[in-house]
Amino acid sequence: MTRLAGQLAVVTGASRGIGAAAAALLAAEGARVIRVARTLTQATANRIEDVPCDLTDPGQVSRLGSRIVDQHGAPDVVVSNAGAFLLRALEATEPADLELQLRANLAAPFYVARAFLPAMRAAGKGSFITIGSVADHLGLPENSAYAASKFGLRGLHETLLAEYRGTGVRLTLISPGATDTAVWDPVDPDHREGFPRRADMLRPADVADAILFVASRPEHVLIDWLRLEPTSKSSHG
Repeated sequence: MTRLAGQLAVVTGASRGIGAAAAALLAAEGARVIRVARTLTQATANRIEDVPCDLTDPGQVSRLGSRIVDQHGAPDVVVSNAGAFLLRALEATEPADLELQLRANLAAPFYVARAFLPAMRAAGKGSFITIGSVADHLGLPENSAYAASKFGLRGLHETLLAEYRGTGVRLTLISPGATDTAVWDPVDPDHREGFPRRADMLRPADVADAILFVASRPEHVLIDWLRLEPTSKSSHG
């Protein structure tokens, strides 16, 4: 039997990279998956439903949560993955850059948590998995705005972990190191000193495997924080 048979999973930022890999793996393990991203169009195929939503818009996220809970009940798994990546020195980082990072990496996950966690608490079960970063616990050059948002995300996770302890809802932060996704395309790390080569990075499938591992633990097992790193490390993870 597949590990998530009959379960409902919601994955944000699911149009590419880690989110897309996680959605595919959860579906392969038997879950009905709702993929959420701003760039998706409404569609349903097999066990996967695509729903467009701008996760930085609190009204859209609230309506998304209400629609899913009304139609399907509380999700068994939520993967709060959507975010944005900025690699820029402090002097070149404009206030608008910081605002964008905070909206995408901190405000949007806050809205997602508000949209689903109350229903999961009422159901007394579920796994809420937040995808952080090596930059949520380690200061790295050119990460001032990105790390500020990701450290904030870690603070949000730890607070929700305390608030929901004992409710049956399990909250997990997964903090992967450098992962080979499209966010690295403009950076070209293979030709920058101090950066890992893309061939040495984690793959989206590696992070998806970790998500499945967390989501498929017995209900009495809580993994509050899981770090993943490539074996070949550099100053940028």
